[in-house]
Amino acid sequence: MKNAVKWILCIYVAVVFIQSLFFKFTDAYETIHIFSTLGAWAGLEWFADYGAYGVGTVELIAAIMLFFAPSRLYGASIASGVMLGAVFFHLFTPLGIAMPEFDEMGNVTGEDGGLLFYNACGVLAASLIVTAMEFFGTDNAVKRILFR
Repeated sequence: MKNAVKWILCIYVAVVFIQSLFFKFTDAYETIHIFSTLGAWAGLEWFADYGAYGVGTVELIAAIMLFFAPSRLYGASIASGVMLGAVFFHLFTPLGIAMPEFDEMGNVTGEDGGLLFYNACGVLAASLIVTAMEFFGTDNAVKRILFR
């Protein structure tokens, strides 16, 4: 049963990460809004242009790592870090919880009611659970180093 739960959580995290690559790698209006807002807030104008590609690449690597037992702990840890960052930026920067929705011309048509934020919270919870399951349920290098 534990193994099935772990696989379901890994698949959930990987699907969300892989699905989001379309937005991150095609300069979707939503992605431009998010990374431009964060770049301006942080004073890192380059982040608006390149941040989505960096985050997307890390998410892709984490998603792949989740499917292989030797790297699952590290993939889940990376996913947790990325999503902890996402939740932080939604809560403590001008980004906010509710994201604007755009039409095909880039015009704001409404807001998502916090859907992106709540999904980030769900992925964060799932990746933290997988991290804990892998850490405590397997023999791994991190545990060997910490608990010599």
